[in-house]
Amino acid sequence: MTATRAAGAYRRALAAFTNPTLDLLHGRHAPFVVAVLSLVFTADRPAVAIPDAHAEIGEAVEELRAAGYAEEGRGLPSGTPRELCRSWVRLGWLVPQIVDGAEVYRLSAQAVGALEIAGRAGGGRSRVSRSRVRTLLDSVEQLVQHAETDPAERLARLHGERAALDAEIARLEAAEREGRAIDPPDEEQLIEGAEHVLHLSRELPADFSRVAESINAMQRDVVAELRRDVRPAGEVLREYLQRGQHVMQATPEGRAFSGALALIGDPEHIDRLTEQLRALLGQPFARLLGAQQRDDLDAVARRVEQGVQEVLTAQRRASHVITAQVRTHDPARDREVDELLRSVMSGLQGWMRSSRAGEEVAPLRGFPSAGIGHLRQTVSELRPPRTPAPLADGAAEAEFADADTRDWGGPRYAELEAYVAGLGDRFDLAEAFAGADASTRRPVDLLGLLEIAHRNGMTEGEEVSVARAIRPDGTRREFAFAAVTASADPGPDPAPDPDAASAPDPAPAPADKDPDDD
Repeated sequence: MTATRAAGAYRRALAAFTNPTLDLLHGRHAPFVVAVLSLVFTADRPAVAIPDAHAEIGEAVEELRAAGYAEEGRGLPSGTPRELCRSWVRLGWLVPQIVDGAEVYRLSAQAVGALEIAGRAGGGRSRVSRSRVRTLLDSVEQLVQHAETDPAERLARLHGERAALDAEIARLEAAEREGRAIDPPDEEQLIEGAEHVLHLSRELPADFSRVAESINAMQRDVVAELRRDVRPAGEVLREYLQRGQHVMQATPEGRAFSGALALIGDPEHIDRLTEQLRALLGQPFARLLGAQQRDDLDAVARRVEQGVQEVLTAQRRASHVITAQVRTHDPARDREVDELLRSVMSGLQGWMRSSRAGEEVAPLRGFPSAGIGHLRQTVSELRPPRTPAPLADGAAEAEFADADTRDWGGPRYAELEAYVAGLGDRFDLAEAFAGADASTRRPVDLLGLLEIAHRNGMTEGEEVSVARAIRPDGTRREFAFAAVTASADPGPDPAPDPDAASAPDPAPAPADKDPDDD
């Protein structure tokens, strides 16, 4: 081994250890950080409100201290939960964002990768299983098929695959005709396959986070270069508008994600994946899996869906920011700000050369106002204000565009009072309502009839009366209420009592009043 190869390997190792992923795992309080982040951020909870995160981290610290873990070798970090989260943001493990007007924390791609490494290291040994070898062989075979350009070779391979499928179909049909049971699959192989699925799924969250962070980094680079204003404005506008519209194709991670999005971006594919995973969990071999493995297997589809949503949200945000920066970019204004800042700096440098230590500086307590003269403050109307024209008196002059509009209105008090006047001294409310005309047998007319009865004086009985009302559209409603006997004659008005309350009691409403009848 030459010194050049050794130096190159050492430089690559140094670069790898500067990654926040290995920094998180190699830190003094790495077990605490991994444990807390894995508790706060889960597959169902990728974003956590900042106050909630501080509260949960504080509770975790108190529980660990009460359990005696603060006295161990690495111990627990000092500081408040807010200080811990700020330090983790500086180290690149947490990403603060604003979602729906609320500040939240998200795990960075490096933190997600560190949690996956810790989970794999603590979750048992990795086995060279049939499933993993089969996946490798299938991947190589598919790569060879895609790289093959000879039509004869591709046709021969496709004919072989069809022959194998036909043989399997014939075997299953023969077993069904003969009534023979098909040999059940080996449960050990099924468990190995489930573990391999979990192994593959653990890589997805970090991959999705890397795509979103690469898009955000590209957005920051675009905005910074736009503000430099080095190239002509027309060239800047054309390039950045195009990058804003095609932001997904601007990074290698984004281009790779675009290809994967064709397989997992359709909601039907996510639904089918969810159904397949639930079917697997319902198989007999699933009982041999651990509880955590079953939960992780059930959460695979949700992780995929959340990762796709995270990347698409980053894409929309980057497109919006870049487009807004291009549209609001004003080179003249930026040059004015730069000239102002340079003049301030030059003035400060000149003052520093002539000033003494401890010399006070008179603060600028306000900006000078521009002398713009007198502006008109009011716009007067030359014509004096006039009162509106009086309304037309008399209901006969009112015109109704549609008769159905009145049918859906309030009670017909005039018709009801005339009808009640011909019922005699005492009458039963339900019987009176049943004998009224069809135009005054609406649900709202029952309320009006009850109001008239209350005004004239009524008595409630112990029996239950049922009234059948007809709506204007022909539908029927039944209302049940205590039997009411009322008087048709309101009688003389009683003498006013100064000690009595001035407001009468409100009339009781039917038990099954429909709010649409008003």
